[in-house]
Amino acid sequence: MRINTTRQKMEAGEVVLGGLVGDFSPDLVELLGALGYDFAFLDCEHGNMSLEQVENMVRACETYGVTPIARIPDHADSTILRYLDRGVQGIIVPHVNTADEARSIALAARFQPRGHRGASGGRPHGYNVELGRDQSMKFINDQLLVIPMCEEVEAVTNLEDILAVDGIDMVHCAANDLGQSMGYPGDAEVRRVMLDVVKRVRAAGKFAGAGGNSPRDPDGVVEFINAGAQFITVPALGLFRVAAEGFRDHVRGAIKAS
Repeated sequence: MRINTTRQKMEAGEVVLGGLVGDFSPDLVELLGALGYDFAFLDCEHGNMSLEQVENMVRACETYGVTPIARIPDHADSTILRYLDRGVQGIIVPHVNTADEARSIALAARFQPRGHRGASGGRPHGYNVELGRDQSMKFINDQLLVIPMCEEVEAVTNLEDILAVDGIDMVHCAANDLGQSMGYPGDAEVRRVMLDVVKRVRAAGKFAGAGGNSPRDPDGVVEFINAGAQFITVPALGLFRVAAEGFRDHVRGAIKAS
């Protein structure tokens, strides 16, 4: 049974960083861990991973002490159950716009007495070798992160109601779909709304996440952190692109100068 170190760090007031990975690439997750990233954001909303592949990505995360957190494709109880049973320690749920939707997700994600998640054995429970069923259920309940996304105008309007739902641990706000819901008013206005969301989430005593970040804009990430965000996501492919372009430009510049 593994402690959710991402949750543990945020409870201690630390900021955690995670790479968004949408394809089956255990080596990339391991590299993120070796580089000191705290969690892997396994994107199963837009990505193409199967459940079997997700479970093997979780194993890669565990090898390097990275917290596996999956963005799941929908709100269904059965979807929540099947991803959690692969061993992920958090679920990010897209397009959660009302307190009722948030409540349904929270109840589906945890075992009794905090919810009605289907009970099974297997790897999330450490195969019940270290802990019995009742103990492992409590441990999993305590370690889990349930994270609805605030990415539509309706969710921004209903934010305080969503935050009041028992079992919601964090709200994660991201720029792309939020900007689309706002009618693309420009990056500055989307950022203003995101910063407001982060501050309201922290005022409610919940963890705040900020996504849609560019590796080319670390100052923008720091702005979210200064507003109270502790959970920061960045696309792993974006990190690769920045490094690849930098290497290419440096080498070509050196060739021209020689």
